[in-house]
Order: sequence, then C-alpha cells, then structure tokens
Amino acid sequence: MEMSRKKKLFYILAIALSVIYLLWRIIFTIPWQAKPWVLAYALILWVCELVSAFTAYITIIFRLITKKDDARDATPPFLSGERDVPDVDVLIATHNEDVDLLKKTVNGAVLMEYPQGKKHIYICDDGNRPDVAALAKDFGVGYIGMENNREAKSGNLNHALAQLTSPLFVDFDADMIPFSNFLLETVPYFQKNWRDYQEDPGHTDKLGFVQTPQSFYEDDIFQFNLFSENIVANEQDFFSRDVNVLYGKHGYTIFTGSNALFLRQAVDHVGGFPTKTLTEDFELGARINIAGYHSYATKKRVSSGTTPLDLKGVIKQRSRWARGVIQSCRNLHIFLNPKISLAQRMVLANSYFYWWSFFRRLVYIFAPNLYALFKIQVVDTNFWLLMIMWAPGYFLLHTVLGDSSSKIRNERWGEVQETFFAPYLFIPVILQTLHIKAHKFSVTAKTYQRNYLDALYVLPHLILWLMTTIAIIVFNWGKWGSEILFGSVITFWLLMHWINLSFSLFIAMGRKVYRNETRFPRVVPAQIMGMPCETIDLSDSGISFQLADHAADLPLGENLAGCLLCDDLKIPFTSQLIRKIDDEGRYAGSIFVRGDEMPAYLHLVYDQPNRALPTENDQWITSFDILGMNLEKRLENLERRLRSFTTRD
Repeated sequence: MEMSRKKKLFYILAIALSVIYLLWRIIFTIPWQAKPWVLAYALILWVCELVSAFTAYITIIFRLITKKDDARDATPPFLSGERDVPDVDVLIATHNEDVDLLKKTVNGAVLMEYPQGKKHIYICDDGNRPDVAALAKDFGVGYIGMENNREAKSGNLNHALAQLTSPLFVDFDADMIPFSNFLLETVPYFQKNWRDYQEDPGHTDKLGFVQTPQSFYEDDIFQFNLFSENIVANEQDFFSRDVNVLYGKHGYTIFTGSNALFLRQAVDHVGGFPTKTLTEDFELGARINIAGYHSYATKKRVSSGTTPLDLKGVIKQRSRWARGVIQSCRNLHIFLNPKISLAQRMVLANSYFYWWSFFRRLVYIFAPNLYALFKIQVVDTNFWLLMIMWAPGYFLLHTVLGDSSSKIRNERWGEVQETFFAPYLFIPVILQTLHIKAHKFSVTAKTYQRNYLDALYVLPHLILWLMTTIAIIVFNWGKWGSEILFGSVITFWLLMHWINLSFSLFIAMGRKVYRNETRFPRVVPAQIMGMPCETIDLSDSGISFQLADHAADLPLGENLAGCLLCDDLKIPFTSQLIRKIDDEGRYAGSIFVRGDEMPAYLHLVYDQPNRALPTENDQWITSFDILGMNLEKRLENLERRLRSFTTRD
C-alpha cells in the first residue's frame, strides 16, 4: 500500500518550507559584523541546522519512495528438498568472554533447526583457550583457535573462513544467542534469490547478506536508569527494526556486527572482513553493496543477547562505534567514490552524519544559553520575522518526522539519547575526523561493573543542566507582557534542552542493581513435590511458579524435587524456595538442573525474546510522565537514605 497523495504533498511541503528557512538563515540572519568567534559560532550553528535537516530529508525521502509490501516482507518458504538446502557454517567469535556466557550461545546454535548434516558450527577463539576448546568438545562442535591475532574480530573470522567452504555462513557474537528458528527465517531469502536469479539474471541482483535485528534480553541504560523497563523500547530497536529495515527495502542494509547470514562468495569478493577499521561490520556490509550485491534486513527477532548497563561500558562501546564509522567512511570515500550509487550514498552519509549529531546537540544547547546569559546573539533577526520564517517549517517538519516514525521511538527519545551521549562522544568524533586514532581495541564488557567512579559521568550533564536552569531564570526574571512574548523562542529552546538534560542527568545518576540474572516470563507446566503448577518466570538459577491448588502450602528453605514438562521433554530440577509471594499459591526460589539436563533447560529459557521488555514505546505514557516519575522515585530514594542516616544509633 502506497502513501496517500495528500500525505506525500504534506511531506514535500515540510521539506520545502525547511529549505526556505535555511536559505533565509544563511542570507539574512548571520551576524557578519560580529566578533570573529561569534561569527564562527553563528556559521557553525547554521551548518548544524543544515546537516540536521539533510539527515531528516533522507529519512523522509526513503519513506516517501518506499512501498509497503506485506507479501515481500514475509519470510519466503523454506525449501527442504535435498538439492535446495545449502550448507551453512555457523561462526561464534570469542575473544575473552566468560565461558558460561559462551555456553548459552553455543547451546542455541546447536539446537537451531536445520536439516541434519547441513549445519556446521565452529567456535572461533582468538585466545586459544583450553576451556573454550573443552566447551566445543562437550557440545560436539568445531573449534578454531589462533594465537597472536592483531586484527581483532576481523582477523579471527578471516582466519576461520580460510578453513571453511560452505556457500553460506552466519556469525554470532559470543553473547548473541540464536533462536531455534534462526536459519529457517534467513536461509529462505537466499533460496528465493537463487531461484529468481536463475529465472531472470538480468533483473535480479545477487543477495549478499540478510541482517536480523539486534535484539536484547536485558534492559538498557535508558530503560533501566529511567525506571522505564515496561514503557520504552530498547534504544537500538529503532535502528534495527525500523531504519535498517527501511534501508534494506532498497538493498542497502547496514551490517550491525552479529546474527547476519552471508553469501560466502560476496565476502570473498570484497577480500573478507576489513581489518583497517574499528567497525568491520559496517564497512563489510558497505563493501558488499558497493560490489553489486544487495542486502536485506528483517524485523522478526530470531536471536537475543546482552547489553552493557554500566555507563563506562556503554560510552566505550559507542565511542568505538563512532570512531569506526568515521574511519570506515574515510576508507570507503563515501562522498567521492563513483562506484557508490545515489541511494547507498544517502544511507552511508546518514550513518556518517549521525555520529556528528552529538556535536550538533551541544551547539544547540549553548546557542540560547549564550543569548540568555551573555546577550551574545548568533541569530540576527526579530521575533515576528523569526515566527514567519522559522516556526511553520520547524513544526511542520517535526510533525512529518513524528508521523513517519514508527511506534518504537519518538523524536523526544531521540533527542534525549543524543543529549545523553553528546558530552562523551563529540571529542572522539572530532579526533577521528582529524585522523587521530584510538589504536587500542577492547571488547565491550558483558557484566555490570558500576562503581563509585561512575558518579563522575554525571558532571557534564550537571554543569549543562545548572547552566540552562540559571539561563531560564535570568532570562525571564522581571519580564512581563510583550517581553515574555518576544523572548518566547529563546525560552522555548532553553526549556527543550532543560527537559533533555534532566533526563540525561537521571540516566547518568544510575540506579542500584539488585538482580544477578535476567528473569524471563515463561509459562511452562510443571510439578513440584508431586503437585501440579505452572511457571511464572525462569532464569539461569531462579524460578517462580503458581500451584494449581492455591491453598496448598510448601516449606521454605528446603530442597524440593520438581519437574518441568515442556513438549515431550521432562526436565527434573531441585528448588529451594526463598519466599511465598502471596496467598494465591505463588512461590519464588532457586532452581538447580543437572549438567546433562542443562542444555534443554537453557534452551527453554533463552529460545525466545524476553517478553517482559516492550518492543514499542507505550503511547499512553508521555515523556513528562516519565520525567515526573523519575523525580518522584529519586526523591523517595533520597528520603530513605536520610531517614536511614538519621535513625542510626
């Protein structure tokens, strides 16, 4: 179904008004006679507005020219005939990750459904660790070790591929657990492409890779630190399940580093995984597209992994991504390379400019503060002219962006995320642009590592928040009537930044973590002490359940025998109940499963998304609701601390 003509005209009008505004800004509002540094800031501000508008135009244009085709979006049927089923090499890359974490991924790979003898699993260990080799032996999968790897993940995977020959291969990070249907949801795209190519090679591009969503079974720092685990989607969902899918409809999906199925021929064609970049994934996908292969992204979650929750880990991860994309864009010469098509150039340019959004966000924050606090004017115009030239285009463009975006994320959350990362990422982006590299590569930690030093991460946001708060008070103090009206644009921007900085402040402040493991809502028939029950949730070592007989009573603190009854499987376990949740027969406690039963148990826990986490933002809860809720919870926490301190003996 195509977008209506009326809506298309609405979108085009938004772009047209925005272009008119930008032309007016550069011709009539730059203070050319101001001091050199003020003029420089004014020009930088305009360039930032120009780039922001350009990236918005790209998204709008892609949505305008993309036809909704539910039949094309559906996974093609899997062809199970012997000649139709290709061999697939499954590569699990590991550097120094914990073996218990790696075990879950290997277990998921082993239990992926696929015709016998066609799936070949290998643990690619550039640490050459004996315990990882033993893990591979226990699961009956291949082990490819190596020593002295100086090319990070690329070197590890290239070393493995040199020893393998299957026409397709899939790579998984050590913490990205595939679901049992992974291959059945991805291989059919290649089967269909091969058939189409045979029938009509002149009008069929070869498929280079299929990227599935980056899905996570843990809440991220935005969800957790803002007490919004049940309200907002994971920060990376918007790109993985919306933007990248949009790019894929035009054949230019971005490879995001894991759980993608590749045509081996395409990877060999471009010389394997790139080694002169920190983001080998981004560059490999781009090189495959430049070589003439198209790529596709799916919406359905067919794997799930961990996400860092400590600020240091998240910031290091994003800094590496930012540097890597800037580095790869230079390697690819994205603005001058004649082999890059216009559509792909737009995708790559959007990726490049995204990492400059954090610098732009700081420029936007300081601009109204300069005027409010020091009367430094970087936009030379009057109120009424600004209302005529700026307001219609601005609000119409943002209405269009809100209308065209999915329910996964709205503009407010995009601004909050930009504002949070801005103080930490703008320097790495500038340094990498100046070709000042970060040579040390480090794998993102998979465990929570928050410590007292994380409090320092609050300082940039606290300083900006205090500055903006003072600016709002100083600028509006003593104003009355028309003065308030004429200053409303400055006040508007100060308030917008104040809201975003308040969110960022709460995120940086963090939140105490009590959990040791993620619990998954899983409803499974079971028995305990011979009494029928049904599980509520499960984790690696925890269980909660509800007895069929609500009046029955179970002892706490004792080892009780039970059994999970899943399909044709019976998984015996021992549980020590820690607490009785309520009088409706609900209990919670530990769970112990024997070693030989553990693969089946892990599969039961991890073979589907974590249903406790939302896939879309709750449309009934506004950003202001979340802000108020956070303020309330922080004040409650402060009150508890003060009460605890004052009641000490």
